[in-house]
Amino acid sequence: MYFSKLNSDGTENYRFTIVKIALPIILSSLISQVQMLIDRIFLGKLDVIYMSAVGNATAPMWTTISAIFALTTGTTILASQAIGKEDNTKALEFMASLFKYNNFLSIILFIFWALCPKLVYTAMGVSPEVMVYAVQYTVIYSPVFVVTGIGAGINSLLQVCSYTKPLVVTGIIRSLLNVVLDWLLIFGNCGFPAMGVAGAALATTIAEFAGGTVLILIVVKSKRLEHRPSIAQICSAKLRPFIDAIKMGFPSAAEDFAWNIGNLLLIRILNFISPVAAGVYTIVFGIEVIPVAIFGSLGNATLTLTGRETGKKDFVQLHKIVHTVMAWAIIVSFANLALYVLFPKPIMGLFTKDASIISMALVYITIIGIDLFPKSLNIIVGSGIRGFGDTKWMLFTQLFGTVFVVAIASLLVFVLKLGIAGVFAAVVCDEAVRCIINTIRFKRIGKVEPEKSK
Repeated sequence: MYFSKLNSDGTENYRFTIVKIALPIILSSLISQVQMLIDRIFLGKLDVIYMSAVGNATAPMWTTISAIFALTTGTTILASQAIGKEDNTKALEFMASLFKYNNFLSIILFIFWALCPKLVYTAMGVSPEVMVYAVQYTVIYSPVFVVTGIGAGINSLLQVCSYTKPLVVTGIIRSLLNVVLDWLLIFGNCGFPAMGVAGAALATTIAEFAGGTVLILIVVKSKRLEHRPSIAQICSAKLRPFIDAIKMGFPSAAEDFAWNIGNLLLIRILNFISPVAAGVYTIVFGIEVIPVAIFGSLGNATLTLTGRETGKKDFVQLHKIVHTVMAWAIIVSFANLALYVLFPKPIMGLFTKDASIISMALVYITIIGIDLFPKSLNIIVGSGIRGFGDTKWMLFTQLFGTVFVVAIASLLVFVLKLGIAGVFAAVVCDEAVRCIINTIRFKRIGKVEPEKSK
């Protein structure tokens, strides 16, 4: 069977393994994205300025959060390659070192975002009417950074061990709590104060701490995590494995940072057009978060399995894995494009009651649906390239993409006067160009050895 657990020779079917790793991550991500969508729906119903504030606030904060997660990519790759070589001791060394040294950056970022958000938003060109709400949201949300380091380490461990089900359990807890608290604190239901943007930030912060606590308890008690280091191993872990992992993961973190910098510059351009433009951009791109969460989860599974195949030096199987996931991603993209074309008004109506904004954004939904095709392939092919050990390549193409998308957007907005449409067109062009470049690089895998495998 296509999704049977074992092949005829008794080895594990890679399609089954992809699903086993990716499905819980997909469910967890979908739950989280639905939680974020409900945040935006609630706030959008109050005032589009709130949407603009949250869009301006979350973009730079997610830049730094995603950097912490991206740094763990090196541990995921190196531990997976060690498992492929059947060197479980080495895999444990990487995981123990990660858990010991990964939390310092998250504490530094907490201090920065708690004290200095206005500096960032001033540089982004956020208007005074939006600034007050963006700063308010950020200061209340900033404690989440304290637990981000250990959360990123746990995610890496679960991927390496091919046991990602705990993410679903904690995702459900976190999201349900967040939605309930949103309803109570944003609108002031059941006698609670109506806090608006501040209520959304407080609800998310409480929910993140609750979900993180439950996740830690599950991981500590689980008997299915073969590569989980003990407390003694974590305490005695050496710095060298963490440094090696950072060297491998830093390009991924820098890549993610470059993408987010490009997004921040696009928001800066949108803020120049009007405060409402950033809100429209946030709404429209908020619609694609669910399919992108699916692609990202499939990418996580792809990275883990291609890392193992690289350790085995089985590059034929590596290509089969990536091609299979690419086909699945294209199917998901077609399904989402159909939804956007057939039901644009009901989808937009979830986020705002402003008829003019709904009318303005309808055409952009279709553009975003088209953008999903190159974006999904970039995510999957990029994960295969990283699993192979070439994280630098993805950094170089993203640096090119950041310069490219900002330059094209500036040309279309400031010279050709296309407004918001120019920004959306630039985003699609960027994804398409990088998709072609990355696919060409992927085809060379197996002909050029990764640095770590020499």
